[in-house]
Amino acid sequence: MNKPIQRVSVAVILMIVALLANATYVQVFKADALRADPRNNRVLLDEYARQRGSITADGGSVVAVSVPTDSRLKFLRTYPPNGAEAFAPVTGYYSFQYGSTGLELYENSILNGNDDRLFGQRFMDMFSGRDPRGGNVVSTIVPRLQRAAYDGLRNGCQGGCRGAVVALQPNTGKILAMASTPSYDPNKLASHDQNVRERNWAAWNQPGDTDNPMLNRAINQLYPPGSTFKVVTTAAALRDNISPDIRLTAAPSIVLPGTETSLTNYGGQTCPGSSGGTVSLVQAFKYSCNTAFVDLTTSKMKDPITVFRETAQRFGLDEKQPDTPLPVSRSTVGEIPDRAALGQASIGQRDVRVTPMQMAMIASTVANGGVRMQPYLVDKLQAADLRTLQTTQPTTINEPISSDQAATLTSMMIESERSTQGAGGPVSIASKTGTAEHSATSDVESETPYSWYIAFGPSSNAQIAVAVIVENGDPGPASTGGTVAAPIGRAVINALVGGAS
Repeated sequence: MNKPIQRVSVAVILMIVALLANATYVQVFKADALRADPRNNRVLLDEYARQRGSITADGGSVVAVSVPTDSRLKFLRTYPPNGAEAFAPVTGYYSFQYGSTGLELYENSILNGNDDRLFGQRFMDMFSGRDPRGGNVVSTIVPRLQRAAYDGLRNGCQGGCRGAVVALQPNTGKILAMASTPSYDPNKLASHDQNVRERNWAAWNQPGDTDNPMLNRAINQLYPPGSTFKVVTTAAALRDNISPDIRLTAAPSIVLPGTETSLTNYGGQTCPGSSGGTVSLVQAFKYSCNTAFVDLTTSKMKDPITVFRETAQRFGLDEKQPDTPLPVSRSTVGEIPDRAALGQASIGQRDVRVTPMQMAMIASTVANGGVRMQPYLVDKLQAADLRTLQTTQPTTINEPISSDQAATLTSMMIESERSTQGAGGPVSIASKTGTAEHSATSDVESETPYSWYIAFGPSSNAQIAVAVIVENGDPGPASTGGTVAAPIGRAVINALVGGAS
């Protein structure tokens, strides 16, 4: 063979090898990614040719189901017309044009029937001639709590609140409710009418829209927690062997160490219940006195920055949040370069940023005797014939505080609840309110602060822990956690343990 033909032969062989290698790479290594790509309409058409599994709430209420149609897309995903917006942060949507979110996305392999655990079902369906079907997802959501949370947010502000509610079962980590408002109707994105889909997608995704209805504020929005974070600060003090009876300043203002900046109590008042210009940590917690907490962290604790940061991290801040399976944004205590920054962080301001899920976990940990459980949204997975494929088992993450420290915090939170406007009801509740400044400028007097409420009930042997955030309380600059967020949180607690239907 002459040289030119030999070179051409070698080149052809190399190209064939390269082609085979690329085909192998695409079909073996990239297959899952290509199959999961939301732009892959062939996969979507295949999925729409089979009946997608259902998503149910606790007790069997169906919150997402596929129904047959006469169109090219053989099935239509539907959500309950009287509760689609309430459950949207949980279910998400399943759309031919816009892909999927929520449980529709993160449990997609079960719902569309491609999961390996459904191989036996697919095999039997093939030989029996039955149309292929997806499996079912049973969520932990309790419908009456979800509706109580959603209705509380929707009716708690004129025109509806921007905010979120998360409710957890303290001893297991089950997510009992997860509401976010404003919300959206997933039926309008799942519609087979392209005009309907596009019109609503455009309406719900306007640049700069503060309502942002498709944002799941419960797990993906970070907020300054305000005085609700005093639960963590107090836990840090207890871990530093500080007595709840320690005397702290009751002054209406205090100068941050090394600065000329003053920090004041709410309304510029002296801490109630003071004696000789001081209050105990118990009183400071009950009346949420900022100056006392600055005094506590900047002058009374031995190694305050280290202990404060370590305690916050033990509660889950500054670590990757466990998926529920929906991903949760990471909360952070922020930078604390000195004691002045510590004083601000100790009252939940400066760079502290948390999700409502994180604050619900903090309340739940105290309620559970200091044991932090991993939150989860899926109770079990089922085959189409309702055979159980997997059941979620409660998982302990760690113990941020001891049972004695949790008991001390519980008693302080009970006193805090009793001092809050509107307290009292069929069950004893332990709580902490918060009113958080969030303006990027120094002019905070005209802004509406974020209103917070974290709580659990009953205060002994708690069955539910909640966190509530409201961005736009009706009183405007006068909004507080006690007046705006607390009524919503109490309604959710009482919906479970107070006899409400």
